[in-house]
Parts: sequence; structure tokens; C-alpha cells
Amino acid sequence: MVDNGGAGASGDDGGVKLEQDRLLPIANVGRIMKQILPPNSKISKEAKETIQECASEFISFVTGEASEKCRTERRKTVNGDDVCWAMEALGFDDYAGPLRRYLQRYREMEGDRANQEKHANTDNISNIADQEKDASVPSSSSSYRNNRGTRM
Repeated sequence: MVDNGGAGASGDDGGVKLEQDRLLPIANVGRIMKQILPPNSKISKEAKETIQECASEFISFVTGEASEKCRTERRKTVNGDDVCWAMEALGFDDYAGPLRRYLQRYREMEGDRANQEKHANTDNISNIADQEKDASVPSSSSSYRNNRGTRM
């Protein structure tokens, strides 16, 4: 169970984060838990807090392993591949495979979306260029006739 009252902050300003700052929001945890339970099920506050603590600890555990890998490789950014590697390194092979597949599909969807946006922007630029071209070309030869008429 989590004791959120006066949770472990040290006396100095740069000290340990408050316990609440490292935990997932309890409302989000409860919402996720309700999705799997039958309708009209109830979840105790203690159950939500227990899952909140476990899920937060799990995220910290996996992220810490991925971060350590990045540190040894002299990289500052943890990416999805690092998280998958950490899951396998920590023995969560049953989760690492599906996570890799999800990451691959996510990247494919992001690539497709980026290509669609790129084509949309290219089409918009072409349309703008066409409009500007149309605006700069006289619509008929009347301006030529008007200019010609003033010369004579």
C-alpha cells in the first residue's frame, strides 16, 4: 500500500521526488483495471494503490535497464528498441515479442501518416504555385490591346 501523506521528500529542494511524482495517476490505473473487469464490478482503493505501485515500479525497472544500455552506448535518448531490449534482458520475453510487433506497426503507421502529410503539403504547394501563376498571367489579351491602343 502507498503512503502518500508526507511521502519521502528530503529537506533540501533538490532532494528525492515525492512518492506521488513517481506513480501513475490513480484515476488512470482505476480506468485500466475497470476495462478488464465485468460491468458493475467494484475495485477497492487498496487494490488500485497496489496496482499503481506495481505498475510504476515495473515501468521504472524496465526504463532503468534501457537507460543503462543507452548510457553505456553514450546515447542520451531511450527509444522503443531499447525498451524491447530491456524487457528481454530482464526476462520478460513473453512481452518483448508483442511489444516489438506493436512498435513495428506503430512506426509503419507513423511513416504512412508522414508520407500522407508530405503529399498533402506538396499538393498544397503545387496548388498555390498554380494560383500564383494564374494571377500573374493576364486573363485575356485585353491588356495588350489597351497598351497597344495607348501607343498609337
